[in-house]
Amino acid sequence: MKIRLIRSATIRLEYAGKKFIIDPYLAAKHAMPSYTGKSPNPLVDLPCKPFQVIEGIDMAIISHLHSDHFDPTAQRLLPQELPILCQPGDESAIKAKGFHRVVPVIDRITWENIEISRTACQHGSGEVLQEMGAASGFVFKNENEPTVYWAGDTIWCKAVENIISQVKPSIIITHSCGAVWGEHVPIVMDAEQTVKVCLAAPTSTIIATHMEALDHTTISRDCLKKYAEAKGIRAEQLLIPSDGETVLF
Repeated sequence: MKIRLIRSATIRLEYAGKKFIIDPYLAAKHAMPSYTGKSPNPLVDLPCKPFQVIEGIDMAIISHLHSDHFDPTAQRLLPQELPILCQPGDESAIKAKGFHRVVPVIDRITWENIEISRTACQHGSGEVLQEMGAASGFVFKNENEPTVYWAGDTIWCKAVENIISQVKPSIIITHSCGAVWGEHVPIVMDAEQTVKVCLAAPTSTIIATHMEALDHTTISRDCLKKYAEAKGIRAEQLLIPSDGETVLF
């Protein structure tokens, strides 16, 4: 199994012989609007050409329709016959972009001997949560592969805690940039919450992603690394890959 962080939340996952692209955000540096007024997004270039990000993929997974998870460049470059999984309610908007094989995952599906389950997210709190709307994570299972829980755009919450305790995933992929919205309301995990994941899943490998690419983030890779070290988290448990880096299992 291979997990390659592309940039921000975009990941190439090779699992049970199939290649997935997750939340493709393929815009050129500074081609998209700012979220905070600080800088156009994304803040950094892709580590490779956009077509190389999606080359040879078998399926796309779109967790939700925010612009940093499924942008116009990805919508233009993805093959329209590509199978796409999404959360219920997003399928009409994706089909309206010209994609023909869009399947909303209500609970779980099995595809090519891979069980893919959708999990709940809490993408903020209070009024910000209402503004952010629904987001989803996904769990991947196969008898010949480690179980992977991609938590998605969520803060630490009871739903995440329950998935960890019930599923006992070998690998957990977090969004750990500490992005905020409105009056500095967290909408994904920060360093403290990522450490909570590590403590809740001491035998799992945690891969922190969605970092250093958008202007509403507050936590850098170095900040997360130093905070985790100070809290006694082992470097081999918490991996913080660079853009373009591949992690093998």
